[in-house]
Amino acid sequence: MLRVVNEVRRYEMFHPNDRLLLAVSGGKDSFVLFDVISRIHKPSKLGVITVSEGIEGYNRDEDVVWVLKSCRELGVDCVKTSFKEAVGHDLKDLVERSIKSNLNVSPCTFCGMIRRRIVNRYARELGYDKVLTAHNLDDEVQTAFINMLRGDLNRLLQSHPKGPRLSDLFVRRVKPLRKVYEWECAVYAYLRGFKFQEVECPYILSRPTLRAKIREYLYRLEGVKPGTLLGFLDFVDELIVKYVSNAGIPPLPICRFCGEPTAHNRTICKTCELLSKVGALDEG
Repeated sequence: MLRVVNEVRRYEMFHPNDRLLLAVSGGKDSFVLFDVISRIHKPSKLGVITVSEGIEGYNRDEDVVWVLKSCRELGVDCVKTSFKEAVGHDLKDLVERSIKSNLNVSPCTFCGMIRRRIVNRYARELGYDKVLTAHNLDDEVQTAFINMLRGDLNRLLQSHPKGPRLSDLFVRRVKPLRKVYEWECAVYAYLRGFKFQEVECPYILSRPTLRAKIREYLYRLEGVKPGTLLGFLDFVDELIVKYVSNAGIPPLPICRFCGEPTAHNRTICKTCELLSKVGALDEG
């Protein structure tokens, strides 16, 4: 437990007076993030957002009970919202529409993009200085590995702690657990009495993504040589840090539908594009 707290303190990329919005899902990593940050940062400077995806057989309302209870006890502002509220459709509906439209898009793609949009928009509109997410070491190594396989240098740069902020509409994201193993988060949560989720996301089980396959491979490497994941992330960080300040990536353009940043040479963001393809975009 002490290493987890010390790692968060060491990694700390925010100031005592920063207003921090914690993106909390209800899982063990979110519990650890909330528990540690609420101990080292002023509760009056904290906010929490939890987003319900709307997945059949995977109702996480019970899993965020501790979030709401803890926020009330500490006087921390808490926002509870959903995909349905944000884009008019829950994830189950979007996946069904995607299948009918013969799109080869994983549920995780919809989930990740929509969640990031929701959290960033709330953080910006409510005036928070930073968004804190509970991505752990395992998550970060998988992401770096995927970006390397795709040859995506820009995303590698953006995922670095000191990566470029490509739009004034983006609130800086901070990942205090990025050097903490998932198993360490699990041990911390267990020792703090956290009630673990009993149901795995059905989409991960039924439609494994590239990330899931890479995760399995990396765990085999870690099993053979413990410390591989941490060493790999340290190597990637050191390799690209010299490019971060001189990345020369121009600011992102704005999506003509939602008004959020989109990729270069695009007039519509990927989220709106996918929503449009499945007939779920309100173009009014």
